[in-house]
Amino acid sequence: MVPVPPTPCTVRDGTASSGLPGGRRSWWRPGRDTVGGFHSEAAAGVSVTTDDPNWWDGAVGYEVYVRSFADSDGDGVGDLEGIRRRLPHLAWLGVDIVWLTPFYPSPMADFGYDVSDYEAVHPLFGDMADFDRLVSDAHDLGLRVVIDIVPNHTSNRHPWFVDARSSPGAARRDWYIWRDPGPDGGPPNNWWSVFGGPAWTLDPGTGQYYLHLFLPEQPDLNWANPEVREAFVGILRFWLERGVDGFRIDVAHALAKDPGLRDLPQHCRADESMHRTEAWMCFDHIHDIDQPEVHEIYREWADLAAGYEAVLVGEVYLLRPSQVVPYVKPRGHLDLAFAFAPMHMAYDPSAYRRLFGRFTELADRGIAWVQCSHDEPRSVTRFGGGDLGRRRALALSVLMMGLPGVPWLYQGEELALEDGKVPVDRIVDPVGRIHPEDSRDGCRTPMPWEEGPGMGFTTGEPWLPMDDRDGGDTVAVQKRDPGSWLNRYRRLISVRHEIDRFARPDSIEWIESPTQVVAYRRGPVLVMANMADEPVAVTSPPGKWQVRYSTGRGLPGGSIPPTLGGAEALIAVRD
Repeated sequence: MVPVPPTPCTVRDGTASSGLPGGRRSWWRPGRDTVGGFHSEAAAGVSVTTDDPNWWDGAVGYEVYVRSFADSDGDGVGDLEGIRRRLPHLAWLGVDIVWLTPFYPSPMADFGYDVSDYEAVHPLFGDMADFDRLVSDAHDLGLRVVIDIVPNHTSNRHPWFVDARSSPGAARRDWYIWRDPGPDGGPPNNWWSVFGGPAWTLDPGTGQYYLHLFLPEQPDLNWANPEVREAFVGILRFWLERGVDGFRIDVAHALAKDPGLRDLPQHCRADESMHRTEAWMCFDHIHDIDQPEVHEIYREWADLAAGYEAVLVGEVYLLRPSQVVPYVKPRGHLDLAFAFAPMHMAYDPSAYRRLFGRFTELADRGIAWVQCSHDEPRSVTRFGGGDLGRRRALALSVLMMGLPGVPWLYQGEELALEDGKVPVDRIVDPVGRIHPEDSRDGCRTPMPWEEGPGMGFTTGEPWLPMDDRDGGDTVAVQKRDPGSWLNRYRRLISVRHEIDRFARPDSIEWIESPTQVVAYRRGPVLVMANMADEPVAVTSPPGKWQVRYSTGRGLPGGSIPPTLGGAEALIAVRD
């Protein structure tokens, strides 16, 4: 979920472990040998107890969209048992952290981001025993599990809200944000919903409006109420005691609101007939999101998480580095915050240089780098699709993998998938039902595992169509091809782990290069990417450099070539 309307996923062609004492975890990583400069799985595993409370530093994350990853019972919807069975793929790929999107009970107005019970599992996805087995198996494979927490709002069917709307004097009335109508009988202020229309809905039973920055079915909680804060500390502790390794915090910057709920400065007249992004941009959002009081909430959460050596990752959907960095340590209290700007930028070398330079100048290692998510079109699609789109996406991944922080992949990114094609009459995304061109369904179509009906995702009818996928898109086919996109991403992740151990300092030094090329150094590590579609001549910095990774199909080991091919990138290490 995003508090800035996202670039839409494309609809094309008329288609639219338990905690150990002191919170320390013992976890296991498959034994690895280094072969040809890359790590490969060895037969034996080793048990490792992590003594570093910042275990995520240098990790690689992976987002699992629960509905679309793997279905174990044939109902066409992904579930926790399906994910558990596919965990060996993630261990083989080499990622370290698995982020699970919401699996809580929910009416599914926004596919799980409208939670009706924060301490249970939706029957569609399994039960608590399934969750416990998933976490246990993940830890056995050396994987950490981070789960989504949705604290800005609940479902309107959550018992808290049911009680709150029962009467003005209800016990939990002040757990949400209620106001009398404005002088004209309309909403109390001019705040606008991310999904379009006023951010207020009138409750006929009590005659007051309630605030919802998203759907009316997602009423915002009142984080100025200490009881709300206490309730969520209890929720976090519940899951930490079940062995989770951290939380991805949905809409992390929107919890606190201006106490006076003042009107937003407005630059144009917002109208429900407008595109929702255009309407949102009519306002200067200085009172509804990114309020200073939010940092006190996360100070409290950080104190709790530290006792379990758990990570806090914020969905801070603010595009400027100067807005995002205050949320992460040492200035803030979160361990990581996602940098979403790359998902809203043209494929432009100068723009990437500015963005990466500013983030690394302001932050230490607290940035989570992403170019895909369940809310945005896949980068291969954004970058033109086909082979060119795939090469561009991989080149950008190389640039991100060399940076300080934690790079993340979205499921299927390792397969270089494009958005799936979803016919307009099959759209289920609440945003897409209003604006088909904005549908997020294309980037949420199920994961293709193998050839055949259901493509290994399900034995039934998938909840979103997979008709446009073929064998070449699948894990099984790509795994057999040493030069496949899957194996290229796997090698890249391996090299990322190798170089991050000695790529210090965290600051980056820009290398003089042609305008089409982005090149930087982190100590003895050099990263270069040609962002043009045609070959470009490049010059190596002084010294002897050995290529550890190239987006081409050849094996590494040589010196830096005099020319980089179109959308080609490499990582080299100084001898």
